[in-house]
Amino acid sequence: MTLPSSPEMLVVSFILGVVASIGGGVIGGVVVGGKVLGNELAALLGGFYGPLAGVAGVFLGLAILTIVG
Repeated sequence: MTLPSSPEMLVVSFILGVVASIGGGVIGGVVVGGKVLGNELAALLGGFYGPLAGVAGVFLGLAILTIVG
């Protein structure tokens, strides 16, 4: 496994992690609240609230990988 060693790779990894957390939030929102709220509103709320934990996890993971590596 290669660690993100350069600052450019850290930024790219962070952006990909943020995009993945937004996508996961959208999908999770539709799955969990699609019937009750409607798919569009559930996707919007999932896309907004999904990255709250995802961005912190990505940042913490990249920080740990940078320190360890």
